Amino acid sequence: MTNRMRVLRAEKDWTQAQLAEVVGVSRQAIIAVENGKYEPSLPLAFKIARAFGKNVEEVFIWEHQQKETEHET
Repeated sequence: MTNRMRVLRAEKDWTQAQLAEVVGVSRQAIIAVENGKYEPSLPLAFKIARAFGKNVEEVFIWEHQQKETEHET
C-alpha cells in the first residue's frame, strides 16, 4: 500500500511531529507509515485521513487497486 501523506503534509506545511500530535501517535509511527514500513490499522488510517480532511482512499492507495486501474486503460 502506498500513501500520499508526504504530499498532503507539505500542502498543510506540517512536520511529521505536527501530524503525529494531531493524530495522537508518535513521530516514529508517522515516519514508518509515510515510508511504507508499516501499514496503519484501520482506526489510525481514518485518523490520518481526517487530519487532512480527506477520505481514506484519498490518502492510502492499495497497490492491487493500482494494478486493476492500469489494466483498465
